[in-house]
Amino acid sequence: MAELGDYLRARRGSVSPNDAGLVSTGFRRVPGLRREEVALLAGVSVDYYARLEQGRETAPSVQVLDALGAALRLDDEGRQHLFRLAGLAPRLRSPRVADRVDPALLRLMASWPDNPALVYNRAYDVLAANPLAEALFEEFGAGGNLMLLVFAEPRARDFYADWEAIAANSVAGFRLGYTAAPGDPRVQAVLAELLNRSDEFRRLWARHDARGKTLASKTFHHPSVGTLTLNMQTFAVKSSPGQELVVYQAEPATSSADALVLLGSIAATATQNLRRDVSR
Repeated sequence: MAELGDYLRARRGSVSPNDAGLVSTGFRRVPGLRREEVALLAGVSVDYYARLEQGRETAPSVQVLDALGAALRLDDEGRQHLFRLAGLAPRLRSPRVADRVDPALLRLMASWPDNPALVYNRAYDVLAANPLAEALFEEFGAGGNLMLLVFAEPRARDFYADWEAIAANSVAGFRLGYTAAPGDPRVQAVLAELLNRSDEFRRLWARHDARGKTLASKTFHHPSVGTLTLNMQTFAVKSSPGQELVVYQAEPATSSADALVLLGSIAATATQNLRRDVSR
C-alpha cells in the first residue's frame, strides 16, 4: 500500500484549504491540506487516515475511498487511479498490450492526408504513423518513444514550444498506464530508463499526478515549415486496450493550416521520390 500512501500525500499537498472550503488559520508546515483536515472532510478519524498514508491500513472500503476522492477533489481519472491503488478496481488481465495495429485502423489513418495521426501503446512507443505524422516528427523519427523524446532528447525543448506543460501531461498519462498494468515489461523498462536519465522526469514522477491527456493543442517549432499550432484529439483503441490514437488538426485559414499544407507537400514529395528510387 506504499503507492496508495504516496498518492494520498501528493494529492493532499496539491489541495489548498480554500479549494476545500476551509478557513486557513495559523502557520502551516506543509503545503496543501493537513492530515486532520483531510480526515475531517472525508469523515474518518485522523488516526485511520494516518494509517492509510503510512501503509498500515490495507483494506479501505469503497465508501472511504469515495469520501477521500471528494475530499481531495479528484476527477474521474484520479478516482479510478485511487481505487486501483487500493485494489478495488480491476487492473488489466494481460500485462502486455498488443503492439500490432489493426490493419483497418492503418487504412483509416492513411486516408487522412491533411491530418497527422499516430498510434502508441501504454509505454508511449509509437506503433504506427501516417505520412504527415512522420513528416511532423521527422527530425526524431516517428517510430520512437514519445516519453524518451520529451525527456531524453535535448532538441525536444525547442521542438515543443510548450514543453513544460507537455512534460507534466505526459508523465500523468504514463502513470495511468503504469497503474493499469504494472506488470507490463515494456512500461517498466521505459520507466527505469526515464528515472535513470532525466532529473525533470524524476521530479514530475514524484508528484504522483495521474490523468489522461488534457492538452487541447500543441505548438511545434518544425525545422522545415516553422511554427504551427495543432489541435489534438486522443482516442482509446477499443480493439487493442492500451493503445491510443492521436489525431492533429490545424484551425482553418491560419498560418498553422498553411504550414500543415506545406508539410503535406513535403511529405508527398518524399514519398514519390522514395517510390521512384525503389522502382529503379
